[in-house]
Amino acid sequence: MFSHLPFWPDAASTTAGRVDALYIFLVMVSAIMTLLIFSTLIVFAVRFRKRRGVKPEQIEGSQVLEITWSTIPFLVFLSFFVWGAVLYFEERTPPQDATEVYTVAKQWMWKFEHAGGQREINELHVPVGRDVKMIMTSQDVIHSFYVPAFRIKQDVLPGRYTTAWFHATKPGSYHLFCAEYCGTEHSGMIGWIVVMDPRDYQAWMTTGGGNQAMTATGEKLFTDLGCVMCHRADTGARGPNLAGIYNKPVQLEDGRTVIADENYIRESIMEPGAKIVKGFRPIMPTLQGQISDEQLNELIAYVKSIGQARTEAQPVTATGTGFALQ
Repeated sequence: MFSHLPFWPDAASTTAGRVDALYIFLVMVSAIMTLLIFSTLIVFAVRFRKRRGVKPEQIEGSQVLEITWSTIPFLVFLSFFVWGAVLYFEERTPPQDATEVYTVAKQWMWKFEHAGGQREINELHVPVGRDVKMIMTSQDVIHSFYVPAFRIKQDVLPGRYTTAWFHATKPGSYHLFCAEYCGTEHSGMIGWIVVMDPRDYQAWMTTGGGNQAMTATGEKLFTDLGCVMCHRADTGARGPNLAGIYNKPVQLEDGRTVIADENYIRESIMEPGAKIVKGFRPIMPTLQGQISDEQLNELIAYVKSIGQARTEAQPVTATGTGFALQ
């Protein structure tokens, strides 16, 4: 819509046009109000300036005028809020079927891993016309995932996940920046989002690397770390059956109920005593310092996958400590 304006970045996502429209609206309203205010000040300064022989008259208040100049600005500012809130919730609610990409930020690079196991550094290949959900964490300090052409910016925090999503509309290569000062080489923490035609993207995925899918690698880790010994489906298991836990509510020992999203699963792996699930004892050891952020992502991807494999005829009723739900 505004790509013809000088210094205006490319608009290459479904969100970009709506963000631009809100921004232009804010600028126009601000410019108009500034012009009106200063014009009124100048007119009043000239008209009611001090003159010899002219005494000022008492001006009585007008209730209609007071209500008018209070109501109109209120409605203008309310339109800012409503428009911005709608856009905010759209940007913060990834579509259910979005393609997931796990991201680990560190000084000073971006590391990406696709569900198929393909890994990239400072360059992310995505298909045009498909929703992409970024599941991001930091290995050290706070970073910020910023793609001007998509009009998205999301802080990336150590010790937890944040998410952002986009739907690219034009093939091409688009700048990726870190928008949070993160150290001496912050300005060099840059990369590219490469948006490809679906056919080219599929070819790239096929030849982009021979790694196993994240779920397969996570399943192997789940076995090698001994998680499978406790998290079983039988009644004698010391941990819950994890099938179907993702995004489901779980009741804790203290009476609270939480949702088993990525952050809950992460916390339960790294700090299993933080949220004790009703019905199980806090016996799970922490994996803090034993696995990398990439391995943690793979474990979480596996736990999510076995939840998706569960059928509706198999309700989840087990509870437990660690990454357990009911």
